[in-house]
Amino acid sequence: MTKHLHIDTKAMRAKILDLAIQGKLTDQREEDGNARDLLKEIQAEKEKLIKEKKIKKEKPLPEITEEEKPFEIPDNWEWVRLGNLTSKIGAGNTPKGGKNSGVYRESGVEFIREMNVYNDGLHYDGMVYISSELAKTRTGSAVVAGDILLNITGGSIGRCALVPDNFVLGNVNQHVLIIRNVVASLREYIHLVLCSPLVQRYINNSAVGDKAGLSASKTKGFVIPLPPLAEQKRIADKVSKLFAQLDAIDKAYEEYRELQQTMEAKLLDLAVQGKLTDQRDEDGDARDLFQDIQEEKQRLIAEKKIKKEKPLPEIEADEIPFEIPKNWMWVRLGNICSKVVDGAHNPPKGSNHPTPYIMASSQNINNDRLVNLYNVRYLSKEVFEKENLRTLASEGDIFFTSVGSLGRSCVYDGSLNICFQRSVSVITAQIYNWYLKRCFDSPYYQNMMYAEAKGTAQKGFYLKQLSNSLIPLPPLAEQKRIVAKLDELLPLL
Repeated sequence: MTKHLHIDTKAMRAKILDLAIQGKLTDQREEDGNARDLLKEIQAEKEKLIKEKKIKKEKPLPEITEEEKPFEIPDNWEWVRLGNLTSKIGAGNTPKGGKNSGVYRESGVEFIREMNVYNDGLHYDGMVYISSELAKTRTGSAVVAGDILLNITGGSIGRCALVPDNFVLGNVNQHVLIIRNVVASLREYIHLVLCSPLVQRYINNSAVGDKAGLSASKTKGFVIPLPPLAEQKRIADKVSKLFAQLDAIDKAYEEYRELQQTMEAKLLDLAVQGKLTDQRDEDGDARDLFQDIQEEKQRLIAEKKIKKEKPLPEIEADEIPFEIPKNWMWVRLGNICSKVVDGAHNPPKGSNHPTPYIMASSQNINNDRLVNLYNVRYLSKEVFEKENLRTLASEGDIFFTSVGSLGRSCVYDGSLNICFQRSVSVITAQIYNWYLKRCFDSPYYQNMMYAEAKGTAQKGFYLKQLSNSLIPLPPLAEQKRIVAKLDELLPLL
């Protein structure tokens, strides 16, 4: 059987950029000349712009020391500071009053914020606009075609966009740095250098403050490798070609994942409709199983092991979502379980130190298992014993996320001292627990649950809804055949 591997295209992109800026992705040619000559041309052009008063003269940047050079570069390349290649490196600002000032509008001059800046270009989701009259007063924040924009604060720090040639005019806020090259033809190469692991390390090491910020002055001091112009073009073309191939891999993998998920959903749908397995006379009828469960529940009530509960309503014909085999029956979840409870509605304060007793939440249930168990509320033994009276999780119980991230579930192996917050329901099934878990996973149940979930900011599928939800019930032997068939087929996807 062929094993499918997902290529780490993000790591490959980083490696390509690393090789590119070391001169290992392209050949060096005598006819390209030397980057020192290019640097002289840039300095001459910069002096011309200063003389014409188009840019201001700035304090010279310090010489680059040998210790600052992170790796060897080809002989015809040069190490330079970014500020020596640019006519502008500066952040924008937000109009007075910001988003509450009424200056943002649905059309006009694009006002670019950090949420719009990505390595692959400007993203227009969430783009806001300002009037052309206001833009004319904000020359320091103006963006033009060919500029490079670099996010300098927060979680998106280091994201970098090349402003396209067809861009007319825009503005940026204080979280975005405008980098304008003296020579426009440098921009594609400089953009990929800024996206490279080398510069991203500079950014991470230079960012300061609680929210991690990068200054214009530190950015001007970045040490970058400069090839001759002709090789810059070859590098940019080579990187573009390789990235396009990686984009194709990403797209193919995404299509594969979508197909995989579609097939998984189809298998689960067929399973709960009785179309994945055969029905056998010797299995008997689910109605007999249901009757056995009701008698068992009455015995547990008589022995005071479970509490007597209000009868659940009869199932009406218009509630039934699809046809099932004749020896199956529709049941309400609460009628085939001895326990359907949720966790603590008022969770206690946790311990400052790890203990063997934990209170988990919906974030700890994913991919059919318990996860991130370092991120829980630790309890003392005494507090745990009190809280655990509510859920009393036992081996074989199903944990079901019923608030927030809905409908994820896992079958508990009994290995922990664990109780829960309200976002998790604990279910003790009186049918085959893995069959019930697969019902929860099915598109039928997931779609029904999301349709009936309550709440706005945070959706909930609460205990009454959970107990009343409809489950297609096969005889026990077929429940086990269904799970065995799914266990055989799902891994093949």
